[in-house]
Amino acid sequence: MHEHGESIGDRIGRLRARRRLTQEELADRADVSVDTVRKLEQNRRLTARLATLNQLARALDVDTSTLLGQPTTFEAPPSGELPSVLALRQAVAPLAGLLGDDPDPEDPPALGALRAALHSTERIRREGRMADIGLLLPPLIRDALTAARAYNGASRASAYAVLAEAYQVAATTLTALGKDDAAFTAMERATDAARRSDDPRLEVVGASTLAWIFTKQGRLEDAEHVALRYADDIDPGFRSAPADLSLWGILLLRAATATVRQGTSRYDRVDELLRMATAAAATIGRDRLDYATPFGPTNTGVAKVNFQVEMEKNREAITTSRTIPGLASLPPTWRARFHVDRALAYVDLNRDEHAVRALLQAETDAPEWMRYHTTARRIVAELRGRERRRTSPVTELAARLHLDG
Repeated sequence: MHEHGESIGDRIGRLRARRRLTQEELADRADVSVDTVRKLEQNRRLTARLATLNQLARALDVDTSTLLGQPTTFEAPPSGELPSVLALRQAVAPLAGLLGDDPDPEDPPALGALRAALHSTERIRREGRMADIGLLLPPLIRDALTAARAYNGASRASAYAVLAEAYQVAATTLTALGKDDAAFTAMERATDAARRSDDPRLEVVGASTLAWIFTKQGRLEDAEHVALRYADDIDPGFRSAPADLSLWGILLLRAATATVRQGTSRYDRVDELLRMATAAAATIGRDRLDYATPFGPTNTGVAKVNFQVEMEKNREAITTSRTIPGLASLPPTWRARFHVDRALAYVDLNRDEHAVRALLQAETDAPEWMRYHTTARRIVAELRGRERRRTSPVTELAARLHLDG
């Protein structure tokens, strides 16, 4: 029994049948080996590179998230109020805005309180506390929108700045839950709010978020285009502010992430983008956290490991992972993602014990995030399937991640 009763291979087989394709025809359209398709459909292989899944999704004319079977709603917290995807959708696209009605009159919140709520939400997001994000985001968006409508001049622009970032957090949260349509709406609202704000960098930050969302959706060329378009607009020099250099580097890494998943023909371009980002990080000289996103020598090192894993250079990825300083400076979810990449490399090298240890480290860093992260869940499912003991660290981890079977 696989999570939600279906594995990735089950979904591929079902969708392939609907498209009336043979395994050979699907493999040819996706430019992957027939052996890969067979092993996935026969559940002899439960994981695959995201580049492979993107190619299969495109050949089947579905979003990559459809193959992954990612969680579609918030988990219930141990106690207290239940977060709601519907409430988040209503905050992003309220009915009053659609009908042109005036919202109920409310006293606008103070700007200081709005900024404090935003910073709290961003910290919670970096920690991967999805249920708390689901509770905090809807009122934050409504409050920021109320303030933007009520205030004038500089105060209104400041309220729009908060609103832009809140919409961006909503977009990433909705994407993680497979709500791609609502995520795109949130990004449209974020872009509009950024242009009305007092911070010209917010539109650039939004472009980085949009590139990440497109990458998650399998719209890889669009993700690369958006990231590089805004990176070209920054065009930093030696006298650029560190924040601009950081945002430029972040955009290059976003472009490289989309590029590496386009297949082997683009690997040289990935190396070029990584070299440019690494040079920017070296110029800054230390790790920074701008607009809730880290950039610096540590993050470019972590990105290099991710790219090597995607390229199936697993031994190189393990070697690189041992040379990265300052991991403690990264937010918990970034560290957890790094350990998941290490686990992927170890799985491909048939070093299951090392893979389990890496996954346990990821869980230590961001336990709730792990329960939503599709790649982590797939690896755990595969390792559990290979485990002969009824009770072991990986079977216990699978139970904590609420994997069926």
